[in-house]
Amino acid sequence: MPIDPVKAVSAPPRTVPLAWDHKDVQLYHLGIGAGVPATDPGELRYTLESRLHVLPSFATVAGGGMALAGGLSAPGIDVDLAAVLHGGQHITLHRPIPVRGTDVTQTSRVAAVYDKGKAAVIALRTDVADADGPLWTSDASIYVKGEGGFGGERGPRAGSPELPAREADFTVERGIREDQALLYRLSGDWNPLHADPEFARLAGFERPILHGLCSYGMVLKAVVDTALGGDVTRVRSYATRFAGVAYPGETLRIRMWRDGGRIRVAAGAVERGDVPVLTDTSVEHT
Repeated sequence: MPIDPVKAVSAPPRTVPLAWDHKDVQLYHLGIGAGVPATDPGELRYTLESRLHVLPSFATVAGGGMALAGGLSAPGIDVDLAAVLHGGQHITLHRPIPVRGTDVTQTSRVAAVYDKGKAAVIALRTDVADADGPLWTSDASIYVKGEGGFGGERGPRAGSPELPAREADFTVERGIREDQALLYRLSGDWNPLHADPEFARLAGFERPILHGLCSYGMVLKAVVDTALGGDVTRVRSYATRFAGVAYPGETLRIRMWRDGGRIRVAAGAVERGDVPVLTDTSVEHT
């Protein structure tokens, strides 16, 4: 069996060094659509090294996105990339992410493997710290089609809390460039599902899809720029469930509701009748 849940969960945590600099941060920001218009002062905070700050979702690719890659190569796990989808992502920030990462360590482990019947879900926990202490904690769920039915626990049910029964406080639209997945994958996610049409068809899609984590970054940038005054340091945590896919060339409609110390968010693909792309999404902030 490609997944051995007992072996995966009992394996010791894996610790690896991470490093990044301003070029990695700038490449990530460009990959999620920053820099338009190129001379906008708000965009220069994402693209110009002398003004650079780091969007917290950079945590998902810091060091080349080694956390998810490590989860899929952990002991007891051997899966086909064509069967893999990112189910959900939650990042908790312990302090702002520095522009340059040195003396950084990433410790990751498979926290659980759930049996959803027709699929397995791998729950991956990652903690990242540098010489000054913890930086962030990341929880990812990886959905693997065709690998369920091994008799394990089903795990927690995905919640679908009702969004506020009023008009959104903010609504913005963000276009996905035709080449955006090709640019985003340079930050470390080399899954051919996002570039190779033949591979995408084998996985059941009409053409290559945008990385879920690219949509994740695009939405957080929209929230920071629209609802948090452009201040990335106000973000304390960011969670979502990937409800559907987005395709390069489409438009994301992002709706936001203020709810005390958090922003509730919904994101859908405009061209397909606002079909959900991200759901159960919230940004905790100061």
